Amino acid sequence: MGFLQNIFNSRRRSDDGNFFLKLEVLLGFKIKSKSLYIKAFTHRSMNIKDDYGNAINYERLEFVGDAMLSSVIAAYLYDEVPHGDEGYLTKMRSKVVSREHLNELGKELDLISMVESRIPKHQFGNNIHGNLFEALVGAIFLDRGYETCKKFIFEKVVNPHVDIEKLEGKVISYKSLLIEWCQKEKNTFDYEVYEDTGNDELKHFSVKLRVNEKIVAKARATSKKKAEEKASKRAFFAFQRQMTKLI
Repeated sequence: MGFLQNIFNSRRRSDDGNFFLKLEVLLGFKIKSKSLYIKAFTHRSMNIKDDYGNAINYERLEFVGDAMLSSVIAAYLYDEVPHGDEGYLTKMRSKVVSREHLNELGKELDLISMVESRIPKHQFGNNIHGNLFEALVGAIFLDRGYETCKKFIFEKVVNPHVDIEKLEGKVISYKSLLIEWCQKEKNTFDYEVYEDTGNDELKHFSVKLRVNEKIVAKARATSKKKAEEKASKRAFFAFQRQMTKLI
């Protein structure tokens, strides 16, 4: 009991009753282990540790939630698409559990409104939404078991959002697609990235994407990764007819 009480005291929330009430409405079932859900909505910036010095935050639950999402979605696709080979099923699962999609799910459920953090919520990156969703799935599995976790994933992910035909045409990463295409067709490619702050307050990066030594796209964004993805997307539309068969 001391461990659980320590978590409650460490949070110092005045709205724990409202927190669990809101959560149970979202989940559709009674919570058994409250400490799991407190962890699922505790950011590492709170710097809370248990009696053994272990960090209390949602990051380990993310690991469990990620595994559960992959397991349930894999089984669903296996049953739903009997003609799909291993490569197809892997690609489709990646589309369902992509970081972009998980972020959308987290936003849809407004999970960030329940997180306990010392960092102002407007300063979080976009991935906080997907991280919280994975942590919540992990907490559900450890609290109520596989069947309840599977039911939640079907209610929040599969039934409202998984459309096989639409997924088949969805691109997760334009950069990955472009690289795969170039390697398959033996095309050379190069991302030339350089800092391009200009008059902006935030640091920006520009990128020139060359395919077979020819510049095919340019882009600019607040990170190298975003700039490369943006340029890759523009290149995709330039080579769409050749690349579409890889989706």
